[in-house]
Amino acid sequence: MTTTTFNPSSIQLQRGTFYTAVWGCQMNVYDGERISDLLSATGLQQSNEPRGANVIVLVTCAVRAKAEDKVFNQLLSWRHQGIIDDHTIIALGGCVGAELADKLVELNSDIKIVFGPRTAHRLPQLIAQYLHEGRPQIAVNADALEKFDALPAQGARGVSAFVTIMEGCSNKCSYCIVPYTRGSEESRTLESIIEEIEGHVSNGVKEIHLLGQNVNSYRGLNAKGQLVHFSTLLYSVAAVEGVERIRFTTSNPMEFTDDIIEAIGFLPTIANHVHIPVQSGSDRILKLMHRRYSANDYRRLIAKIRAVRPDIHVSSDFIVGFPGETDEDFAATMQLAEDIGFDQSFSFIYSKRPGTPAAEMDDPVALEVKKERLYQLQALLERSAAANAQRLYGTVQEVLVEGLSRKNSAELKARTSSNHIVVLDGSPELIGQQAFVKITQVMAHTLKGELVHV
Repeated sequence: MTTTTFNPSSIQLQRGTFYTAVWGCQMNVYDGERISDLLSATGLQQSNEPRGANVIVLVTCAVRAKAEDKVFNQLLSWRHQGIIDDHTIIALGGCVGAELADKLVELNSDIKIVFGPRTAHRLPQLIAQYLHEGRPQIAVNADALEKFDALPAQGARGVSAFVTIMEGCSNKCSYCIVPYTRGSEESRTLESIIEEIEGHVSNGVKEIHLLGQNVNSYRGLNAKGQLVHFSTLLYSVAAVEGVERIRFTTSNPMEFTDDIIEAIGFLPTIANHVHIPVQSGSDRILKLMHRRYSANDYRRLIAKIRAVRPDIHVSSDFIVGFPGETDEDFAATMQLAEDIGFDQSFSFIYSKRPGTPAAEMDDPVALEVKKERLYQLQALLERSAAANAQRLYGTVQEVLVEGLSRKNSAELKARTSSNHIVVLDGSPELIGQQAFVKITQVMAHTLKGELVHV
Protein backbone atom coordinates (compact mmCIF):
# COMPACT_ATOMS: atom_id res chain seq x y z
CA MET A 1 0.00 0.00 0.00
CA THR A 2 1.25 3.47 -0.87
CA THR A 3 0.43 6.20 1.61
CA THR A 4 0.78 9.94 1.43
CA THR A 5 1.37 11.92 4.57
CA PHE A 6 0.92 15.67 4.61
CA ASN A 7 0.82 18.19 7.41
CA PRO A 8 -2.56 19.98 7.40
CA SER A 9 -1.08 22.88 9.35
CA SER A 10 1.11 23.57 6.32
CA ILE A 11 -2.06 24.54 4.43
CA GLN A 12 -3.20 27.74 6.09
CA LEU A 13 -6.65 28.59 4.79
CA GLN A 14 -8.07 32.08 4.82
CA ARG A 15 -9.42 33.08 8.21
CA GLY A 16 -12.96 31.87 8.67
CA THR A 17 -15.26 29.33 10.21
CA PHE A 18 -16.53 25.86 9.35
CA TYR A 19 -19.55 23.79 10.31
CA THR A 20 -19.97 20.01 10.03
CA ALA A 21 -23.14 17.92 9.84
CA VAL A 22 -23.27 14.13 9.76
CA TRP A 23 -25.89 11.62 8.63
CA GLY A 24 -25.63 7.84 8.77
CA CYS A 25 -23.47 5.34 10.60
CA GLN A 26 -20.93 5.74 13.39
CA MET A 27 -18.11 5.57 10.84
CA ASN A 28 -19.50 8.76 9.33
CA VAL A 29 -19.55 10.27 12.82
CA TYR A 30 -15.89 9.31 13.22
CA ASP A 31 -15.04 10.86 9.84
CA GLY A 32 -16.94 14.02 10.79
CA GLU A 33 -15.00 14.33 14.05
CA ARG A 34 -11.66 13.80 12.29
CA ILE A 35 -12.60 16.38 9.64
CA SER A 36 -13.20 18.86 12.47
CA ASP A 37 -9.73 18.08 13.84
CA LEU A 38 -8.30 18.52 10.35
CA LEU A 39 -9.89 21.86 9.52
CA SER A 40 -9.09 23.23 12.97
CA ALA A 41 -5.44 22.40 12.29
CA THR A 42 -5.54 24.59 9.16
CA GLY A 43 -6.62 27.66 11.10
CA LEU A 44 -10.39 27.60 10.59
CA GLN A 45 -12.61 27.98 13.64
CA GLN A 46 -15.44 25.51 14.22
CA SER A 47 -18.95 26.95 14.40
CA ASN A 48 -21.92 25.39 16.22
CA GLU A 49 -24.36 26.45 13.51
CA PRO A 50 -24.31 26.67 9.70
CA ARG A 51 -25.41 30.30 9.40
CA GLY A 52 -22.41 32.47 8.63
CA ALA A 53 -19.96 29.58 8.26
CA ASN A 54 -17.50 30.01 5.40
CA VAL A 55 -17.19 26.25 4.90
CA ILE A 56 -19.96 23.71 5.50
CA VAL A 57 -18.98 20.04 5.44
CA LEU A 58 -21.74 17.45 5.05
CA VAL A 59 -20.86 13.80 5.65
CA THR A 60 -23.74 11.63 4.53
CA CYS A 61 -24.84 8.09 3.86
CA ALA A 62 -25.73 6.11 0.74
CA VAL A 63 -27.08 2.97 2.41
CA ARG A 64 -30.69 4.16 2.02
CA ALA A 65 -32.16 6.63 -0.43
CA LYS A 66 -33.78 8.50 2.48
CA ALA A 67 -30.39 9.61 3.78
CA GLU A 68 -29.45 11.04 0.37
CA ASP A 69 -32.76 12.88 0.15
CA LYS A 70 -32.21 14.42 3.59
CA VAL A 71 -28.97 16.12 2.64
CA PHE A 72 -30.37 17.60 -0.58
CA ASN A 73 -33.47 18.82 1.24
CA GLN A 74 -31.24 20.35 3.91
CA LEU A 75 -29.29 22.32 1.30
CA LEU A 76 -32.51 23.57 -0.31
CA SER A 77 -33.85 24.61 3.10
CA TRP A 78 -30.64 26.45 4.02
CA ARG A 79 -30.64 28.27 0.67
CA HIS A 80 -34.30 29.26 1.10
CA GLN A 81 -33.63 30.57 4.62
CA GLY A 82 -30.55 32.50 3.53
CA ILE A 83 -28.28 30.40 5.74
CA ILE A 84 -26.04 29.67 2.74
CA ASP A 85 -25.32 31.83 -0.29
CA ASP A 86 -23.10 31.84 -3.37
CA HIS A 87 -20.02 32.49 -1.23
CA THR A 88 -20.53 29.48 1.06
CA ILE A 89 -18.19 26.59 0.29
CA ILE A 90 -20.27 23.42 0.54
CA ALA A 91 -18.24 20.20 0.76
CA LEU A 92 -20.29 17.01 0.48
CA GLY A 93 -18.74 13.67 1.37
CA GLY A 94 -19.26 10.28 2.93
CA CYS A 95 -20.52 7.29 0.96
CA VAL A 96 -22.81 9.46 -1.15
CA GLY A 97 -19.76 11.38 -2.34
CA ALA A 98 -18.10 8.19 -3.53
CA GLU A 99 -21.37 6.95 -5.04
CA LEU A 100 -22.30 10.00 -7.12
CA ALA A 101 -19.00 11.95 -7.39
CA ASP A 102 -19.22 14.66 -10.07
CA LYS A 103 -22.97 14.06 -10.52
CA LEU A 104 -23.48 15.84 -7.17
CA VAL A 105 -22.45 19.23 -8.52
CA GLU A 106 -24.93 18.71 -11.37
CA LEU A 107 -27.71 17.86 -8.91
CA ASN A 108 -27.04 20.92 -6.73
CA SER A 109 -24.91 23.86 -7.84
CA ASP A 110 -24.31 24.91 -4.21
CA ILE A 111 -21.97 21.92 -3.82
CA LYS A 112 -18.41 23.06 -4.51
CA ILE A 113 -16.37 20.11 -3.23
CA VAL A 114 -17.07 16.36 -3.35
CA PHE A 115 -15.04 13.85 -1.37
CA GLY A 116 -15.39 10.21 -0.32
CA PRO A 117 -14.70 8.22 2.85
CA ARG A 118 -11.13 7.60 1.66
CA THR A 119 -10.36 11.24 0.77
CA ALA A 120 -11.63 13.18 3.80
CA HIS A 121 -8.03 14.08 4.70
CA ARG A 122 -7.67 15.99 1.41
CA LEU A 123 -10.28 18.59 2.32
CA PRO A 124 -7.80 21.41 3.10
CA GLN A 125 -6.15 20.91 -0.31
CA LEU A 126 -9.52 20.76 -2.05
CA ILE A 127 -10.69 23.96 -0.34
CA ALA A 128 -7.45 25.71 -1.25
CA GLN A 129 -7.76 24.57 -4.87
CA TYR A 130 -11.36 25.75 -5.06
CA LEU A 131 -10.43 29.17 -3.68
CA HIS A 132 -7.60 29.40 -6.22
CA GLU A 133 -9.41 28.07 -9.29
CA GLY A 134 -13.01 28.99 -8.56
CA ARG A 135 -14.39 25.71 -9.90
CA PRO A 136 -15.76 22.56 -8.21
CA GLN A 137 -13.24 20.04 -6.88
CA ILE A 138 -13.96 16.29 -6.88
CA ALA A 139 -11.73 13.68 -5.20
CA VAL A 140 -13.22 10.35 -4.14
CA ASN A 141 -10.47 7.80 -4.80
CA ALA A 142 -7.46 6.99 -2.62
CA ASP A 143 -5.79 4.09 -0.85
CA ALA A 144 -8.07 2.81 1.89
CA LEU A 145 -5.80 3.71 4.81
CA GLU A 146 -4.12 6.83 3.45
CA LYS A 147 -6.30 9.18 5.47
CA PHE A 148 -5.26 7.64 8.79
CA ASP A 149 -1.62 8.48 8.08
CA ALA A 150 -2.50 12.04 7.07
CA LEU A 151 -4.87 13.13 9.83
CA PRO A 152 -3.67 15.32 12.73
CA ALA A 153 -3.84 14.44 16.42
CA GLN A 154 -7.42 14.01 17.57
CA GLY A 155 -9.18 16.65 19.62
CA ALA A 156 -11.16 16.23 22.83
CA ARG A 157 -14.16 13.86 22.57
CA GLY A 158 -15.66 13.83 26.06
CA VAL A 159 -15.74 10.48 27.86
CA SER A 160 -16.39 8.22 24.85
CA ALA A 161 -14.63 8.11 21.47
CA PHE A 162 -15.11 6.28 18.18
CA VAL A 163 -12.03 4.68 16.63
CA THR A 164 -12.26 3.26 13.10
CA ILE A 165 -10.11 0.13 12.86
CA MET A 166 -10.63 -0.68 9.17
CA GLU A 167 -12.05 0.71 5.96
CA GLY A 168 -14.34 -0.91 3.41
CA CYS A 169 -16.20 -4.20 3.24
CA SER A 170 -15.64 -7.34 1.16
CA ASN A 171 -18.84 -9.24 1.98
CA LYS A 172 -20.96 -7.72 -0.81
CA CYS A 173 -24.39 -8.44 0.63
CA SER A 174 -26.75 -8.18 -2.31
CA TYR A 175 -28.61 -5.11 -0.99
CA CYS A 176 -25.64 -3.09 0.22
CA ILE A 177 -23.86 -0.29 -1.60
CA VAL A 178 -21.05 0.12 0.96
CA PRO A 179 -18.52 -2.19 -0.79
CA TYR A 180 -18.92 0.01 -3.87
CA THR A 181 -18.55 3.31 -2.00
CA ARG A 182 -15.94 2.40 0.65
CA GLY A 183 -14.19 -0.33 -1.34
CA SER A 184 -12.79 -3.66 -0.18
CA GLU A 185 -11.85 -3.99 3.47
CA GLU A 186 -8.38 -3.07 4.67
CA SER A 187 -7.32 -3.07 8.31
CA ARG A 188 -5.20 -0.50 10.12
CA THR A 189 -2.09 -1.69 11.94
CA LEU A 190 -2.49 -2.67 15.57
CA GLU A 191 0.00 0.00 16.66
CA SER A 192 -1.75 2.85 14.83
CA ILE A 193 -5.05 1.95 16.52
CA ILE A 194 -3.48 1.72 19.97
CA GLU A 195 -1.67 5.01 19.43
CA GLU A 196 -4.95 6.73 18.57
CA ILE A 197 -6.62 5.20 21.62
CA GLU A 198 -3.80 6.35 23.89
CA GLY A 199 -4.29 9.85 22.52
CA HIS A 200 -7.97 9.71 23.41
CA VAL A 201 -7.22 8.44 26.92
CA SER A 202 -4.80 11.34 27.46
CA ASN A 203 -7.73 13.64 26.58
CA GLY A 204 -9.94 12.08 29.26
CA VAL A 205 -11.74 9.40 27.24
CA LYS A 206 -12.80 6.35 29.28
CA GLU A 207 -14.84 4.39 26.71
CA ILE A 208 -13.52 3.28 23.30
CA HIS A 209 -15.97 2.30 20.56
CA LEU A 210 -14.23 0.31 17.81
CA LEU A 211 -15.75 0.76 14.35
CA GLY A 212 -15.74 -1.15 11.08
CA GLN A 213 -18.23 -2.33 8.50
CA ASN A 214 -17.47 -5.79 9.92
CA VAL A 215 -15.09 -5.55 12.87
CA ASN A 216 -14.87 -9.35 13.23
CA SER A 217 -12.96 -9.54 9.94
CA TYR A 218 -10.21 -7.23 11.23
CA ARG A 219 -6.84 -8.49 10.00
CA GLY A 220 -4.16 -5.99 10.94
CA LEU A 221 -0.41 -6.24 11.30
CA ASN A 222 1.48 -5.82 14.55
CA ALA A 223 4.91 -4.20 14.92
CA LYS A 224 6.60 -7.46 13.89
CA GLY A 225 4.56 -7.66 10.69
CA GLN A 226 2.48 -10.53 12.03
CA LEU A 227 -1.22 -10.82 11.23
CA VAL A 228 -3.53 -10.32 14.21
CA HIS A 229 -7.26 -10.96 14.45
CA PHE A 230 -10.01 -8.97 16.10
CA SER A 231 -9.82 -10.88 19.38
CA THR A 232 -6.14 -9.92 19.72
CA LEU A 233 -7.08 -6.30 19.13
CA LEU A 234 -9.67 -6.53 21.92
CA TYR A 235 -7.07 -7.81 24.39
CA SER A 236 -4.64 -5.08 23.29
CA VAL A 237 -7.18 -2.30 23.74
CA ALA A 238 -8.19 -3.66 27.15
CA ALA A 239 -4.53 -3.52 28.18
CA VAL A 240 -4.32 0.26 27.53
CA GLU A 241 -4.21 1.97 30.91
CA GLY A 242 -7.21 4.25 31.32
CA VAL A 243 -9.60 2.35 29.03
CA GLU A 244 -12.53 1.42 31.25
CA ARG A 245 -15.04 0.20 28.68
CA ILE A 246 -14.90 -1.19 25.14
CA ARG A 247 -17.70 -1.34 22.58
CA PHE A 248 -17.56 -2.46 18.96
CA THR A 249 -19.80 -2.06 15.92
CA THR A 250 -20.73 -3.73 13.68
CA SER A 251 -20.43 -7.51 13.56
CA ASN A 252 -21.37 -9.97 10.85
CA PRO A 253 -22.72 -13.20 12.41
CA MET A 254 -20.78 -15.39 9.98
CA GLU A 255 -17.42 -14.15 11.34
CA PHE A 256 -18.29 -13.91 15.03
CA THR A 257 -15.77 -16.60 15.90
CA ASP A 258 -15.19 -18.50 19.15
CA ASP A 259 -12.04 -16.51 20.00
CA ILE A 260 -14.12 -13.30 20.01
CA ILE A 261 -16.73 -14.94 22.23
CA GLU A 262 -13.93 -16.10 24.56
CA ALA A 263 -12.65 -12.52 24.79
CA ILE A 264 -16.14 -11.31 25.74
CA GLY A 265 -16.20 -13.87 28.53
CA PHE A 266 -12.68 -13.08 29.73
CA LEU A 267 -12.55 -9.27 29.49
CA PRO A 268 -14.92 -7.41 31.85
CA THR A 269 -13.88 -4.20 30.05
CA ILE A 270 -16.01 -5.24 27.08
CA ALA A 271 -19.46 -3.70 27.46
CA ASN A 272 -22.39 -5.93 28.35
CA HIS A 273 -24.00 -5.26 24.99
CA VAL A 274 -23.38 -6.50 21.45
CA HIS A 275 -24.92 -5.29 18.20
CA ILE A 276 -25.12 -8.10 15.65
CA PRO A 277 -27.25 -7.40 12.54
CA VAL A 278 -29.32 -10.40 11.45
CA GLN A 279 -31.41 -8.61 8.74
CA SER A 280 -33.94 -11.45 8.35
CA GLY A 281 -35.12 -14.60 10.07
CA SER A 282 -35.85 -16.36 6.79
CA ASP A 283 -33.14 -18.66 5.43
CA ARG A 284 -34.44 -18.10 1.90
CA ILE A 285 -34.15 -14.33 2.23
CA LEU A 286 -30.77 -14.57 3.97
CA LYS A 287 -29.50 -16.57 0.99
CA LEU A 288 -30.82 -13.95 -1.44
CA MET A 289 -29.15 -11.29 0.69
CA HIS A 290 -25.87 -13.24 0.45
CA ARG A 291 -25.55 -13.26 4.22
CA ARG A 292 -24.00 -16.77 4.41
CA TYR A 293 -25.57 -17.97 7.66
CA SER A 294 -28.96 -19.38 8.63
CA ALA A 295 -31.44 -18.23 11.23
CA ASN A 296 -30.47 -21.18 13.42
CA ASP A 297 -26.77 -20.28 13.00
CA TYR A 298 -27.69 -16.90 14.47
CA ARG A 299 -29.61 -18.50 17.34
CA ARG A 300 -26.62 -20.71 18.15
CA LEU A 301 -24.28 -17.70 18.07
CA ILE A 302 -26.36 -15.76 20.58
CA ALA A 303 -26.58 -18.86 22.78
CA LYS A 304 -22.77 -19.14 22.77
CA ILE A 305 -22.36 -15.48 23.74
CA ARG A 306 -24.94 -15.80 26.51
CA ALA A 307 -23.12 -18.88 27.79
CA VAL A 308 -20.11 -16.68 28.66
CA ARG A 309 -22.18 -13.57 29.51
CA PRO A 310 -25.64 -14.72 30.68
CA ASP A 311 -26.99 -11.18 31.13
CA ILE A 312 -25.61 -9.65 27.93
CA HIS A 313 -27.95 -7.41 25.92
CA VAL A 314 -28.24 -7.99 22.17
CA SER A 315 -29.44 -5.53 19.54
CA SER A 316 -29.72 -6.00 15.80
CA ASP A 317 -30.64 -4.60 12.37
CA PHE A 318 -33.56 -5.81 10.25
CA ILE A 319 -34.56 -5.23 6.63
CA VAL A 320 -38.28 -5.64 5.98
CA GLY A 321 -39.72 -6.09 2.49
CA PHE A 322 -36.63 -7.42 0.74
CA PRO A 323 -37.54 -8.26 -2.89
CA GLY A 324 -39.87 -11.24 -2.95
CA GLU A 325 -40.34 -11.47 0.83
CA THR A 326 -43.41 -13.62 1.50
CA ASP A 327 -45.71 -13.78 4.51
CA GLU A 328 -43.86 -16.95 5.54
CA ASP A 329 -40.49 -15.20 5.27
CA PHE A 330 -41.70 -12.33 7.43
CA ALA A 331 -43.22 -14.74 9.96
CA ALA A 332 -39.77 -16.36 10.30
CA THR A 333 -38.28 -12.94 11.08
CA MET A 334 -40.93 -12.30 13.73
CA GLN A 335 -40.24 -15.71 15.25
CA LEU A 336 -36.50 -15.04 15.43
CA ALA A 337 -37.10 -11.66 17.06
CA GLU A 338 -39.40 -13.34 19.58
CA ASP A 339 -36.87 -16.09 20.29
CA ILE A 340 -33.86 -13.83 20.87
CA GLY A 341 -35.50 -11.04 22.86
CA PHE A 342 -33.56 -8.18 21.30
CA ASP A 343 -32.79 -4.89 22.93
CA GLN A 344 -33.15 -1.54 21.17
CA SER A 345 -32.77 -2.48 17.50
CA PHE A 346 -33.03 -0.84 14.09
CA SER A 347 -35.46 -1.87 11.37
CA PHE A 348 -36.09 -0.42 7.93
CA ILE A 349 -37.99 -1.07 4.74
CA TYR A 350 -35.67 -2.32 1.99
CA SER A 351 -34.24 0.55 -0.06
CA LYS A 352 -33.13 -0.19 -3.61
CA ARG A 353 -29.57 0.98 -4.19
CA PRO A 354 -28.32 1.34 -7.76
CA GLY A 355 -25.61 -1.06 -8.86
CA THR A 356 -26.35 -3.71 -6.24
CA PRO A 357 -27.56 -7.21 -7.22
CA ALA A 358 -30.79 -6.82 -5.24
CA ALA A 359 -31.74 -3.79 -7.33
CA GLU A 360 -32.23 -6.15 -10.30
CA MET A 361 -34.53 -8.55 -8.42
CA ASP A 362 -38.28 -8.66 -8.98
CA ASP A 363 -40.11 -6.96 -6.13
CA PRO A 364 -43.83 -7.73 -6.25
CA VAL A 365 -44.57 -6.82 -2.62
CA ALA A 366 -46.71 -3.70 -2.29
CA LEU A 367 -45.33 -0.79 -0.25
CA GLU A 368 -48.36 -0.83 2.04
CA VAL A 369 -47.64 -4.47 2.87
CA LYS A 370 -44.04 -3.59 3.68
CA LYS A 371 -45.15 -0.73 5.91
CA GLU A 372 -47.54 -2.99 7.81
CA ARG A 373 -44.80 -5.59 8.31
CA LEU A 374 -42.40 -2.93 9.55
CA TYR A 375 -45.03 -1.70 12.00
CA GLN A 376 -45.53 -5.22 13.36
CA LEU A 377 -41.81 -5.88 13.71
CA GLN A 378 -41.10 -2.55 15.37
CA ALA A 379 -43.94 -3.12 17.84
CA LEU A 380 -42.45 -6.51 18.76
CA LEU A 381 -38.93 -5.07 19.08
CA GLU A 382 -40.27 -2.23 21.24
CA ARG A 383 -42.00 -4.68 23.58
CA SER A 384 -38.85 -6.77 23.81
CA ALA A 385 -36.64 -3.76 24.56
CA ALA A 386 -39.11 -2.54 27.19
CA ALA A 387 -39.13 -5.95 28.89
CA ASN A 388 -35.31 -6.00 28.96
CA ALA A 389 -35.23 -2.51 30.46
CA GLN A 390 -37.82 -3.46 33.07
CA ARG A 391 -35.55 -6.25 34.31
CA LEU A 392 -33.05 -3.59 35.36
CA TYR A 393 -35.55 -2.03 37.79
CA GLY A 394 -34.23 -2.19 41.33
CA THR A 395 -30.78 -3.39 40.30
CA VAL A 396 -27.52 -1.56 40.88
CA GLN A 397 -25.74 -0.76 37.62
CA GLU A 398 -22.25 0.54 36.98
CA VAL A 399 -22.57 3.55 34.69
CA LEU A 400 -20.23 5.94 32.93
CA VAL A 401 -21.36 9.53 33.51
CA GLU A 402 -21.29 11.23 30.10
CA GLY A 403 -22.50 14.75 30.84
CA LEU A 404 -25.53 16.85 31.71
CA SER A 405 -28.99 15.68 30.73
CA ARG A 406 -30.27 17.42 27.59
CA LYS A 407 -33.78 17.79 29.02
CA ASN A 408 -32.76 18.97 32.49
CA SER A 409 -29.33 20.48 33.07
CA ALA A 410 -29.78 19.88 36.81
CA GLU A 411 -29.50 16.15 36.14
CA LEU A 412 -26.66 14.01 34.85
CA LYS A 413 -26.76 11.66 31.88
CA ALA A 414 -25.01 8.32 32.23
CA ARG A 415 -24.85 5.07 30.26
CA THR A 416 -24.93 1.52 31.55
CA SER A 417 -22.67 -1.20 30.23
CA SER A 418 -25.81 -2.61 28.59
CA ASN A 419 -26.14 0.66 26.61
CA HIS A 420 -29.14 2.08 28.49
CA ILE A 421 -29.31 5.81 29.20
CA VAL A 422 -29.76 6.69 32.89
CA VAL A 423 -30.56 10.14 34.27
CA LEU A 424 -29.69 10.87 37.89
CA ASP A 425 -29.13 13.68 40.37
CA GLY A 426 -25.49 14.38 41.07
CA SER A 427 -22.65 16.85 40.93
CA PRO A 428 -21.14 17.74 37.52
CA GLU A 429 -17.85 16.65 39.06
CA LEU A 430 -19.00 13.08 38.37
CA ILE A 431 -18.82 13.62 34.61
CA GLY A 432 -16.23 11.26 33.16
CA GLN A 433 -16.34 8.88 36.12
CA GLN A 434 -17.71 5.40 36.65
CA ALA A 435 -20.42 5.27 39.30
CA PHE A 436 -22.86 2.76 40.78
CA VAL A 437 -26.52 3.68 40.40
CA LYS A 438 -29.69 1.99 41.60
CA ILE A 439 -32.40 1.96 38.91
CA THR A 440 -35.53 3.49 40.43
CA GLN A 441 -37.70 4.07 37.38
CA VAL A 442 -38.02 2.63 33.88
CA MET A 443 -39.38 5.06 31.29
CA ALA A 444 -39.98 4.60 27.55
CA HIS A 445 -36.39 5.03 26.39
CA THR A 446 -34.59 6.16 29.55
CA LEU A 447 -33.93 4.91 33.04
CA LYS A 448 -33.97 6.94 36.23
CA GLY A 449 -31.40 6.19 38.90
CA GLU A 450 -30.09 7.09 42.32
CA LEU A 451 -26.37 7.37 43.03
CA VAL A 452 -25.18 4.58 45.34
CA HIS A 453 -21.45 5.27 45.33
CA VAL A 454 -18.57 6.20 43.02
